[in-house]
Amino acid sequence: MDNKPTVFILGKLPPPYMGPAIATQLILNSELKNKFNLIHFDTRINADVASMGKWSFNKAWKSIQMYFHFLKKINQHQPDLILVPISQTTMGFIKDAPFIILGKWKNKKVLIQLRGSNFKNWLNSAGSFINLFVKKTLKNTNGVIVLGNNLNHLFQNFYTDDKIFVVPNGANYHLEKRNNHELNVLYFANFLPSKSFDDILKAVLLLKEKNSSNFKLTAAGAWDNEQFKKECLNFIEKHQLNNVEILSPQSGKEKMQLFANSDVFVFCPKMPEGHPWVIVEAMANSLPIIATNQGAIIESVIDGKNGFIVPVENPRAIAEKLEILLTDKNKRSEFSNYSKMQYKTYFTEEKMVENLEKVFETCITQPNKIKKPID
Repeated sequence: MDNKPTVFILGKLPPPYMGPAIATQLILNSELKNKFNLIHFDTRINADVASMGKWSFNKAWKSIQMYFHFLKKINQHQPDLILVPISQTTMGFIKDAPFIILGKWKNKKVLIQLRGSNFKNWLNSAGSFINLFVKKTLKNTNGVIVLGNNLNHLFQNFYTDDKIFVVPNGANYHLEKRNNHELNVLYFANFLPSKSFDDILKAVLLLKEKNSSNFKLTAAGAWDNEQFKKECLNFIEKHQLNNVEILSPQSGKEKMQLFANSDVFVFCPKMPEGHPWVIVEAMANSLPIIATNQGAIIESVIDGKNGFIVPVENPRAIAEKLEILLTDKNKRSEFSNYSKMQYKTYFTEEKMVENLEKVFETCITQPNKIKKPID
């Protein structure tokens, strides 16, 4: 007889290959399934990325149907714990809240997870009604998972410290062998203004003007903003940045080959992040990293150890750090070794599973009396 506790894992699955969907897929396929009966409940109602965040009668009706289906699944499987990823937008949280409320109504333990760092900024910009609604909703939960210690503060007004759990992203990768010999800098993310790809292009121009452009910048991702695409491509053409190669979104072996062929990874977002998967992938591939202090990035990229943390919207700082890493082979090697050590110590799938297992067991075994959030 199977005596494993049952855990509902709510969330979307790829495609598209977005951070939360990748995380859900990894959890469901991980060794956690040997410890728990993992039941996936698909919360996807958007046909594509373009329709996300847009309201429609059809989506509202699908949501209502989904909540009834959720209740049916609870009655069928009687989970010991329900894991609900929450949004950090008003429309998204309103869509997520019924899963929390219905789970508590059925007397189930509910654990929420935030895969970002914009939660407090959103609440500060929302009205008093939304803030009250969030507070009342979170009273129905047994705790929250965040992606790094640097993000604990987001929930200190809602939970005591023992109810805020830290579980960084972690995964195992099949690493490819390098098949090129030129110096290569990699940018791997969607091309959005918030990801500051334009700042990286400006940094490349600064190095060109110093005659320090004996490297290639490979950038792969999706253009989700047509105006930004036009600006970036015009900038490349105007300044004849012939050492820049733009690729379409890559996945699987092709994606990992890009990392294997690179010497430095650069990712300098100016908006809040959680714990980006690309940072984990860069560390797994032993890459020095240039990044900004967003979300839990600084818990992976240790300034002066396996990379550099630069100010946001500062192409000159990016250029300075790139020049150091591209011209100093010993520094690259030193940072490379530290990146690999960071990855193996903290960010493998085994480490993530170990952390999640502890959190699940803590929540399942605790009395089902939810402490009142801090006022």
